[in-house]
This record gives sequence, structure tokens and C-alpha cells, in this order.
Amino acid sequence: MPAAPDLVPDRLEIAGETLDVLRPRDPEALLDEEAFAHEEYLPYWAELWPSAPVLARRLAERDDLRGLRILELGCGLALPSLFAARRGADVVATDWAPDALELLAANAARNAVTVRARRLDWFADAPEPDGPWPLVIAADVLYEARNAAPLLRALERTVAPGGEAWVADPGRRPAEGFWALAREAWHVDAPPRRDGERSTVHVLRRRD
Repeated sequence: MPAAPDLVPDRLEIAGETLDVLRPRDPEALLDEEAFAHEEYLPYWAELWPSAPVLARRLAERDDLRGLRILELGCGLALPSLFAARRGADVVATDWAPDALELLAANAARNAVTVRARRLDWFADAPEPDGPWPLVIAADVLYEARNAAPLLRALERTVAPGGEAWVADPGRRPAEGFWALAREAWHVDAPPRRDGERSTVHVLRRRD
């Protein structure tokens, strides 16, 4: 098993909020050959991916964040969840990696916010925590083609009627299969990428 991660601090400014986030210095040092052989486990959770701050900035544009119930899927370092909690949202952040959830608890305390951390494995079709949810968010979770169908099933289980899913992605090729599947049951709004941003936040709403 790999050693406990060597953590370094990041100070991030997002829409007027300052977040102090600990993250692993070297995500590759967390590779576990035994876990990879068993479940093809890679420590994606340990990276600060480009879609996370983009999604947090979109959340900042909502005027109803205070008290809004939000579920984050595949949270990793959970930057959008931490930001939403700072703005008063009621947030549950989920990941299937226990190390991600342990670090999330530390980062929530570090930023004096409340984010409930839950383990959720899309591939196991586990029941959603405390759902359904008016807003479900995910950032940089479509890095492998095999994630498409499980993510779609997770959204079907977690998004409340009349609710939305916001999925941020930088345009990775493995995501193409997800968008094709999603458009069969969801309206997908993908506004143009904004200047200086590396990702697009897609808004999904159920078809009638």
C-alpha cells in the first residue's frame, strides 16, 4: 500500500472567496499496484483538475445558493463543494476513494465550512444519499469512456424532477459517449467556453 500522501497547501481565489485547500504533492506517488490490478484504481481524486474552479465560478453566479441542496459526484478535492458551502449551500460530496473523503473532511474544517462526505460508487449502483437533489454537480469525471453509462445512471437516480445536473468537462474524447447517451433522455445545454477557461459547464435537464 502507498504511504499517506505528502500534502501541500493551495490558496485559491474564486469569485471573491478564498479557499485554503490541502492536496497531495505528487498524485503519482499514491499509485497502488494491487488496487490497480483489482479495480483499475488510479488516484484521479488527488489532482486539482481544470474543471473544478470553472464549476465553482458558475455556482457563484447563482443567487439561490444559500440553503440549496447540492450533491457532488466524484468530488475528488471537492473544490466546487467547498465553495458552495462557503456560500451557504447544503452540500453532500461523494467519491468512491476513502482517501478523498478523508482529505475533504480536513479541508472543510480548514475552511470552516460544513460539507457532508459520503462514499458512493457509481459502478456498484449504490443508492444515492439523501436524494433526490435539485442540483447535482460533477467536474472532470469523464476521463475514461467506461464512466459514461454509470455516471448517467447516477444522474438518473440523484437528480430530482425539475432539477438540474451541471457537468464540467474540458472536452476529453472519452466524454463523447456520455453526451451521446445523455441527449437521449436529457436536454443538454453547452454554452460556449468562456475566455481563459479550459472547461465547459454543461447543464442537463430531463426531457418531458
